[in-house]
Parts: sequence; structure tokens; C-alpha cells
Amino acid sequence: MIRQSLRCTGLLQNSCRAYSVIPPPRDTEEKDMMHRMLRVDHAGEYGANRIYAGQMAVLGRSRTGPLIQQMWDQERKHLAKFNEILAENRVRPTALLPLWNLAGFVLGASTALLGKEGAMACTVAVEESISEHYNSQIRALMESDPERYTELLQVIKEFRDDEMDHHDIGLEHDAESLPGYWLLKNAIQLGCKAAIYASQRI
Repeated sequence: MIRQSLRCTGLLQNSCRAYSVIPPPRDTEEKDMMHRMLRVDHAGEYGANRIYAGQMAVLGRSRTGPLIQQMWDQERKHLAKFNEILAENRVRPTALLPLWNLAGFVLGASTALLGKEGAMACTVAVEESISEHYNSQIRALMESDPERYTELLQVIKEFRDDEMDHHDIGLEHDAESLPGYWLLKNAIQLGCKAAIYASQRI
């Protein structure tokens, strides 16, 4: 009773709303938009988890292992949150998850085989792509109805900030010293754009 009273007086984060993050859709258009947005965000976090899993398979026992593990732990929290949001809102995950499962692990492991610099270059490329994608979603939600999407904006902004931290960590740990860094970065980011496009639609 006390907890409910605090909610209704606005003293707890979600006030008296009957949902945790996503408001009930007003129409089919909004429902479709939110499902596409959540589906691709979930796919991105799923893919990031598989990339870090691949990196840990190669570098887990190295001096870089604890740093990769730290970033992976944050990505696990992101994925758990989107799993929760998808279940609450009955959003179908992308049918491409089996592909992202394999592709993410292979990308993480293969770049880690280039050494710490390769793993960090991959991290910079992927996290920059995810951050830019989150920023585009933030702009769209702010232009649409920031009050309506307050909770979702908080989640996306928090995760975006984590991704940018990972990006900066990669740069601080010699990503750009990898021979062919810019070529690898551009190739990975091209793949990220294709994955985002496909995950929104399939």
C-alpha cells in the first residue's frame, strides 16, 4: 500500500503508469513503429553479446580479458532489459537471430585473433554504429512525443552512453594502431547497417 501510494504521488520513477517502459499503442501505425524499433534494438544487443562472447573465447585468458568481460557484462544487462521489454509488449524478435548468433561470434573471434588491437577495433566500429542508431531513435522520439516516451528515452539514453563508453575504451586501448584499421572499421560498419535494415523488417 505504501509503495503504491508513493507511485501515485510521483515519488517513484514510473509514477502511476500501468506499464514499465512502453505505453500502449494508440493505433496500428504506432504499434508497428515501436515493434520495429524494439526488434532492431534487441537484435543489436543480441549481436553485441555474441561479439563479446567471441572475443572472450580468444582473449579471455589474456590481460585484455577482464576489460572485455567488463564491457560484456554491461551488454548482458542491455539484452536482459530488451528481453523483458519484448516479452511485456509481445514483440516478436527478428527471425534472423540464429544468423546474428553465428555472425556475431565469428566477428568477435576473428577480430580477436588479430590481437587486442583487432578486438578493440571491432568494438569501436560496432559501438559507434549502435550509438549512432540509438541517437537516431532518440531524435525520432523527441520529435514525436517526449512525454509519452519518457521511460523508453531513459533506457535508450543510458544504453547509448554505455556504448559510447565502450567505443572510447576501444580507442584508448590502441584500436587505431591496427594495420588496416579504417578498412576494417568501414567494413564492419557496413555490415552493421545491413543488419539493422534487415532486423527491422524480418
